[in-house]
Order: sequence, then structure tokens, then C-alpha cells
Amino acid sequence: AINPVGVRRAFHAPLQKQHHPAHTRRLRMTLPTRAVGGKQPQTVGSQVAINTPKTNPYEEFLQSQFQQGSLKRKEREPTQDVMMRAINEQISLMNTNRELTPIKLSPEQLEHAYKVAEEITDEYAKTFSLGLRLMAEEKQKAVWAVYVWCRRTDELVDGSIATHITPTTLNRWEERLDQIFEGKAFDELDATLADTAAKFPVAKQGFKDMIEGMRMDLYKARYQNFEELKEYCYRVAGTVGLMTTPIMGIAKDSKLSDQEVLNSAVSLGIALQLTNILRDVGEDALTRNRIYLPLDELESFGLTEADIFAGKVDDRWREFMKFQIKRARHYFEIAKQGIGSLDPSVRWAVWAAGRVY
Repeated sequence: AINPVGVRRAFHAPLQKQHHPAHTRRLRMTLPTRAVGGKQPQTVGSQVAINTPKTNPYEEFLQSQFQQGSLKRKEREPTQDVMMRAINEQISLMNTNRELTPIKLSPEQLEHAYKVAEEITDEYAKTFSLGLRLMAEEKQKAVWAVYVWCRRTDELVDGSIATHITPTTLNRWEERLDQIFEGKAFDELDATLADTAAKFPVAKQGFKDMIEGMRMDLYKARYQNFEELKEYCYRVAGTVGLMTTPIMGIAKDSKLSDQEVLNSAVSLGIALQLTNILRDVGEDALTRNRIYLPLDELESFGLTEADIFAGKVDDRWREFMKFQIKRARHYFEIAKQGIGSLDPSVRWAVWAAGRVY
């Protein structure tokens, strides 16, 4: 629940790799999709087939960020503000009495859709999928739905059409997300998330923040400080905790507030992503020209980008890595506090996922 899926390289099975120099490494997966109500959608692998112009993603991003009529860049929102906006929306929804709006599918159609989502989760998140078996059936299904949406979103910027993806493409994917939360499903996998959003108090902001993380990967290959890196880690991994915690549930006797539990959920995602980054420093740099490390901290340890590309391991590098590992463990410690406040039936699944990783 507190980031069990480990989106974007955390908890991914060893799949066939597709390297795209302009993007970070992710793992290729083709998701079987069938249209709801018999109409076959256009799909490419796990992605929506969207007509996308071959424009420069960085140039398009700049155009979207500049204020109209001026060359002044919009101010970057502090990471903590980004996180708290999503956490507060989730808390509000969790404490609101809602009327359920059933998805307009036959029970057979919806059951089949969830079966597809289950098969995908079983195949690509084996350890966590095993832990899910301890949960109530409805919770299992909901987590499958979230997992599959995250994988499909990730695939947009690393699948077979990745070189054509622009911010406009992601805008359209975000519009599709809005429709899902309105109960409108384009295909059967959308239907599982729409059904989940109707049954559980899952807020939309975390999903939108993840899409924004995908936008970051279209233009950003360096991080000047940890504040910038933390934002990335939150968006691509910490958001999963916000998506799944309201599904798994918070124990009635929890000594932590909802905000503290959700913050722990986000922290596990950040910890997993930091671990993944430290594991893949060399590969990210040499094969994708990407450095997911705070440049100011590299400098403070007397290191340069050239040292990373040269694969130089000396005392400076060892001390630098000890510092980074200590930070990742700090986030794991925050996460542990929240796991104990989850519904007892799901704690093992989350704990096992974090331990195995």
C-alpha cells in the first residue's frame, strides 16, 4: 500500500529492455486490452494510440512553461507543497461520505477486466502479488487496477511510441484519467480503475502528479539539488502510496493521524526510488546520459560528472554514497512507522515488498 508497486524500476521484473537515449530506462511490457462494450480501441502495446507530432519535447515543454506574452519562467512549486496538496485532497476524500456510482458494465465484463489486471500484476509484480492474497478480494482487485494504470502510464514514455511522445500526448492521457474518474472507461483496464475509484476513496491528484513525473522525464536529465530530485521521486513513486493507502485502509486503532500515515506512504515510494537510483548510477549515466544525483552534493564531496562517466570509485565516491544511502534509509524508517498503522490484513504485503526490495 505504501508504494507496493514500486513504479518506474522499483519492483519491476526483469523484462525485455527498450533503450531510448532521450528517456530514462524503463521496462517494456505489452498489456492485453479489450474494448468495453465490444468496440475495439486503437492500442499500441499497453498504450493508447494517439496521433503525436514529431516535435521536440523540450521545446514544447518550454512553450508550455513560459507565461503568455513574456519570457519569464513560472516559479517552481516547492516539493513539500506539491506533496501536501495531494495528501490533503486524499484526507478530505477519505473523510467524506460518498454515494457509489456503479460502472455501466455487466458483472461478467467487469470480472473479466479484473482478471486481466490480475494476470498482469501476477506476471510483473510477483512478490507483491503473492502478498496481496492475504487481503480481501475487493482490495486485491482495486490494487490490481492501480498497478496496471501505473504501468500503462509508465509505458507511454518508454514503449514502442516513446520517441513520439510529447507533453501534448501526456495531456491527452491526463484527460483520459479525468474521464475514468467520471466513470467513463475507454477499455476494460480503464474500467477496473473507474470501478475502483467508485468503490474506494481514491483521490485523483496522486495520479495527476505521476503524469507530471512523466513530463519531467521528457526534458530533465540533471538535478541540481535534492529538492529537485525529491520532487521527481515523489511524482514517479511516492504517489503510489497515495493511490493505494485508502484502498488498503488505516487501522481504527492507529496512533498516527491520516496525514502521518499518508506521509509514510509517500516516504516508502521515495525510499524505493532512491534505492533504485543508487543501484543504477553507472547505467543511467553511460547508456542514457542521465544523472539522478544532486549535483550540488556531488560537488561538496569533490566529485564531478566526469568522475561518474569514468566510473571512478575512490574514497570521495564511497563517502558520497554512504551519505546517499543514509538518506534512503531515513525514508525507509519513516515508512515503517506508517506500515504499523495500516489495516492488519495488509501489513505483511507491504512489509514484505519493502524488505525484498
